[in-house]
Amino acid sequence: MPPVTRRLVIITEIISPYRIPLFNALARHPDIHLHVVFLAETDPGLRQWQVYKDEIQFSYQVLSSYRKRIRGHNALINRGVGRALSVAKPDAILCGGYNYLASWQALRWSRKRGVPFLLWSESNLQDMRAGSAFVEFLKRQFLHRCSGFVVPGRSALEYLRAHGIEDRDIFTAVNAVDNDRFSQAAVRAREKAIRLRSELSLPARYFLFVGRLVREKGIFELLAAYATLEEELREQIGLVFVGDGPSRRPLETEAASVARGVIKFVGFSHQEQLPAYYALAEMLVLPTYTDTWGLVVNEAMACGLPVILSEAAGCAADLVTHNWNGRIVPPRNVAALASAIRDLASRPDECAAMSLNSRTRIAAYSPPEWSNGVARGLEAVRMKRG
Repeated sequence: MPPVTRRLVIITEIISPYRIPLFNALARHPDIHLHVVFLAETDPGLRQWQVYKDEIQFSYQVLSSYRKRIRGHNALINRGVGRALSVAKPDAILCGGYNYLASWQALRWSRKRGVPFLLWSESNLQDMRAGSAFVEFLKRQFLHRCSGFVVPGRSALEYLRAHGIEDRDIFTAVNAVDNDRFSQAAVRAREKAIRLRSELSLPARYFLFVGRLVREKGIFELLAAYATLEEELREQIGLVFVGDGPSRRPLETEAASVARGVIKFVGFSHQEQLPAYYALAEMLVLPTYTDTWGLVVNEAMACGLPVILSEAAGCAADLVTHNWNGRIVPPRNVAALASAIRDLASRPDECAAMSLNSRTRIAAYSPPEWSNGVARGLEAVRMKRG
């Protein structure tokens, strides 16, 4: 009997450039008819992303919304959630979070109509963002009303297990970026490396950080680790920060006290600009205290970089194998971070092998693989419900 095409509605916060390739791949899946409901077009208070509407190849709509920040919390209120679902007539709903009123409205809509409701969950046990007792109570109530769960990897699976969710209800859809776009752009960048280094004012060799410049990304520990390297090594290899955020100014102030070496702050870069920075770097360093995943690791590996990664990153258990395509270090540990940087900087042959290993590993983390994982989860939920 041929598979039945399922009408799937995804509910997610904003039109993120990193999600468009995933949704495009899912829209091409022969067993799924996709419609995406965005709660807002973007979040200008946190993101400087461009909205790449010309790349969208799936059915979607953006709900009317009102956004306000209250004591550091992001309140987003939407109108028309139930109406949008009633028009779409989904066979299943995949919701990207539980911290918005719209998520609860969609959950209530689905339960009244007997429509399977799956949570796309990336939380992990290393995540620092635990809420109050009341928030944790609401979270448990939400989780145990879902029909199933889609996770990107092992850390998110362990998180759900810790909250009493059974393995039979958890389905893996690997987190991914457009690997081909990044790898091909990196090849082009390396072909004109001399010109690009001059245009971008980049050191001949450098370690790279990409992400928001906030303390919890471990950026001050990274700077401290770089400062502890031998002066001769710092004179050979610089440190480049790509990104912006509230910690940029104090980080620049601390960087000014490092006497030797080159430390460069690029600022925010759009997605199409990033491959050049990856392509010309020695390695990516992400010493985060807390990260649900860390898509910059996917990007860097697609561009062929070894990765020094904090064990607190959600992707650490899946993407980086210690001494195979990078190093795993404890968060907040300057000595361990400096040791890993120093060691890999002095082993070019080992780094070359790690580069190949990164490309090999990340090939299995692609938008089509993500879409296949979602499709398998939907089919499993359908079979379970009979």
